[in-house]
Amino acid sequence: MHDDRSITEHRLRRVLAERIKPAVRSRSVPLTAERWEAPGEPVSVADGLAAPYEPCAIGETWGPAWGTTWFRLTGAVPAEWAGRTVEAVLDLGFDRMMPGFQCEGLVHRADGSEIKALNPYNDWVRVADAAEGGERIEWYVEAASNPILVDHSATSEGDRLTCGDQPLYRLARMDLTVFEPEVWELVQDLEVLYDLMVQLAGGDARRYEILRAIDQALDAVDLGDVPGTAAAARARLAGVLAAPAHASAHRISAVGHAHIDSAWLWPLRETVRKVARTTSNMVNLMDEHPEFVFAMSQAQQLDWMKQHRPELFERIKKKIVDGQFVPVGGMWVESDTNMVGGEAMVRQFLYGKKFFMDEFGIETHEVWLPDSFGYTAAMPQIVKLTGSRWFLTQKISWSQVNKFPHHTFWWEGIDGTRVFTHFPPVDTYNCDLGGPQLAHAARNYREKGRGSRSLAPFGWGDGGGGPTREHLARARRQKDLEGSPRVEIERPDAFFAKAHAEYPDAPVWAGELYLELHRGTYTSQAKTKQGNRQSESLLREAELWAATAAVRVPGFPYPYEELERIWKTVLLHQFHDILPGSSIAWVHREARETYARVRAELEEVITAAQTALAGEGTTELVFNGAPHPRRGIPAGGAAVPERADAPVTVEAGDGGGHVLGNGHLRIEIDARGLLVSVHDLAADREAVAPGGAANLLQIHPDFPNMWDAWDVDAFYRNRVTDLVAVDSLELTESTPEAATVTAVRGFGDGSTVVQSVTLRAGAKTVDFTTEVDWHETEKFLKAAFPLDVKAERSASETQFGHVHRATHTNTSWEAAKFEICAHRWIHAEEPGWGVAVVNDSTYGHDVTRAVRPDGGQTTTVRLSLLRAPRYPDPETDQGRHTLRFALAPGATIGDAVREGHWINLPERTVLGAGPVAPLLAVDNPAVVVEAVKLAEDRSGDVIVRLYESRGGRARAVLTPSFPVTAATESDLLERPLNPTALHPADPAGTLPLTLRPFQILTLRLGRG
Repeated sequence: MHDDRSITEHRLRRVLAERIKPAVRSRSVPLTAERWEAPGEPVSVADGLAAPYEPCAIGETWGPAWGTTWFRLTGAVPAEWAGRTVEAVLDLGFDRMMPGFQCEGLVHRADGSEIKALNPYNDWVRVADAAEGGERIEWYVEAASNPILVDHSATSEGDRLTCGDQPLYRLARMDLTVFEPEVWELVQDLEVLYDLMVQLAGGDARRYEILRAIDQALDAVDLGDVPGTAAAARARLAGVLAAPAHASAHRISAVGHAHIDSAWLWPLRETVRKVARTTSNMVNLMDEHPEFVFAMSQAQQLDWMKQHRPELFERIKKKIVDGQFVPVGGMWVESDTNMVGGEAMVRQFLYGKKFFMDEFGIETHEVWLPDSFGYTAAMPQIVKLTGSRWFLTQKISWSQVNKFPHHTFWWEGIDGTRVFTHFPPVDTYNCDLGGPQLAHAARNYREKGRGSRSLAPFGWGDGGGGPTREHLARARRQKDLEGSPRVEIERPDAFFAKAHAEYPDAPVWAGELYLELHRGTYTSQAKTKQGNRQSESLLREAELWAATAAVRVPGFPYPYEELERIWKTVLLHQFHDILPGSSIAWVHREARETYARVRAELEEVITAAQTALAGEGTTELVFNGAPHPRRGIPAGGAAVPERADAPVTVEAGDGGGHVLGNGHLRIEIDARGLLVSVHDLAADREAVAPGGAANLLQIHPDFPNMWDAWDVDAFYRNRVTDLVAVDSLELTESTPEAATVTAVRGFGDGSTVVQSVTLRAGAKTVDFTTEVDWHETEKFLKAAFPLDVKAERSASETQFGHVHRATHTNTSWEAAKFEICAHRWIHAEEPGWGVAVVNDSTYGHDVTRAVRPDGGQTTTVRLSLLRAPRYPDPETDQGRHTLRFALAPGATIGDAVREGHWINLPERTVLGAGPVAPLLAVDNPAVVVEAVKLAEDRSGDVIVRLYESRGGRARAVLTPSFPVTAATESDLLERPLNPTALHPADPAGTLPLTLRPFQILTLRLGRG
């Protein structure tokens, strides 16, 4: 029997490849092709249509990297084809192994309107279902010659400034053809049955039933007249295709999808065109197949269509009304979630959901993040407070060590909020609905016996063109097919509603969804990460000061449009291949330029507001944009700062170096420029582990097994070089206010670093500025702080709170977290005393512990400063960087929160008339004001967002400095959470608040 099956399989593969598939197109005539190479960047459609075209021939090469070639195609349907189905086949030179990562095209009519896209598995354009004969063709193809950059090797092709100018593609075919529908259907029948057959167990009778039906169908095919015998062959297959699925068959909700990275191995401008190509395919497929449903996330991408392809956008809107085109996700982009700040995560949803509601009248309820590199434990509360109900990803299936135990479950966040979550067991967001993938989904599904359904996003992504008619043919045949899971095309919300109803008591997973892969994304492209952090901090300040000025200063205009535009720019760059540093050089070069413009624009907003608030005068006022008072300056206000009680002292150290003190800390820097002692005078406690040195730069080899910019593998730790040699060491500042010791070191392949250690009067931190001129390749730079602390766990700031992670490696789950993400601070403590390390733009960290010869334990906190991967950007992190961080001995978590804000929100000095009182004040430092702004609806109401920052219950009193007519608790989209307004409790207008651990609270304050 095995031999019979093998013979049939070989027979089927050959007959399909050599006879049946070629017979799908029985006749062909060439179209006349002409071409025009667009100079430089892409041109408008109008310019493309009006261009001077020249003749070209099949076989000609075209398209240098990142170029655009326009083809004009003309011809006529032969008269003898009357009554036949006619399609054009337009093959730009596709490599069908890599849809989405090569050349693509968009076909336009002579009036400029879009018809559909051309992709490796979608290279046809329908001319007529039943031709009359003589139809004239005049089409224009906007063809993009994007280079193929998927081989994980260093290349200069990732930027138009460094790429070559040689043609990359060869024109393969431009023909009109007769399409044979019955032959095409036979191909689909045979492929579905073959895929199903090979998935069935060797002794399964159904397997042999299919085998014999295929044999009989092939017997019915006349290889000399496939179109004439296709119907007879299909009749031999009808019985096995009609056999219904078993009652217990797994149920798959198939959702059309085309995951399109908003930038990755192509620049942002090319994503605009990828989206246009894919969505044009989708609306055309919907016209032909009313059962087809396509889900698309990322409001930014639909906004691009509104801006750049308005006619196509109107077609999309119609399909949304019809229910076939389904916006999902509710975020501006599919962002990273590890490094995005709390308020920025809120704005991802605020602007994403607002776009969907404003443009389509739709509120999305599912969060759709199939490809981001791990998921913050703050997410469930944010999801719930945006009015969303469900969460989807499949990326955790990529984890290298531990298999996640659930596919359908409740995900619990740091505050206790739970969100119903699904991981598609098909383990891809580019499902082809073929037998192997469907069988894998059914076998892999972890909820057997409790749940019976899963979701499968199907279609070619990243410019591959989305779902195809072949995908829909597979879905139809496997809707109710014995041996196969049941496949039903439906909307994601329909799946979630059914899954939730079926399995309401699903298990609970508490905490972050840590991806055991792509840990290098916390560090790669340091300037992109620094630009993001600075932009988030500047946006906080711009909104705070502009709102304060709009309330306080008559006639001061709140810059609604400008702030929204800047927010959307920053949100776009939080996409999960931009902020993580895993895009080509072009993307990050443009990101650096964009962040510089954003900074300049926000500085102007801040300066205008602070100048208006300060008034005319010559007093040096210091504005404090942080949520905690400092140096006598209130949070959100301005004043003349208080002077510290004790000055900074400087002494010569034994054997060289310097000893600095300020009444709070006594620190010693040795002759190597390393910090060998940090003494907390109040606690009489040493922070640096005996024999250790803090602010020690360490360099490792960094050559992961794959995914260069994405990954660091644990074996990088096997080799380390401590950078202890010093070229110069000097005291570069010594005043009563501050003292700085600066060390200069050269290392590696011509790299240099200038390390400055500063102690300031009144400060309880030691400040570090590290200026690196980085010229290493495949190296990893860390800054180490060995602490005399026995810490069982570390705390890392995340959005609206923090997460704890073990410092031990008792299990494989803990060992896999050898590189972790923290926002502004990381904290390690033993009962009664702890230490925080705060930073202004670093996200990657690691925390380890070791037993010393004296029996004590050392907990070492390291910041991941720079990397040097060669793919996809061979120049990653090369050049100059300035990185700032600080050590806070004796710090509680509350101290870490405060110091983390201070280092990211530096004081600003403005000449003015006198102090500026805060717009509002909170009397409990555990309750942090995250944002102060005016309401999006332009009512003039003040929005204040607060959260409990220490992980405990908190009571606080909020005191606005302006008349408040009503205070209403709102969701993150600034809508009332309940109909009862929280009116001020007394004539002074104060508002008593009670918050749960890590609770986010948004208040809308109506102004009198």
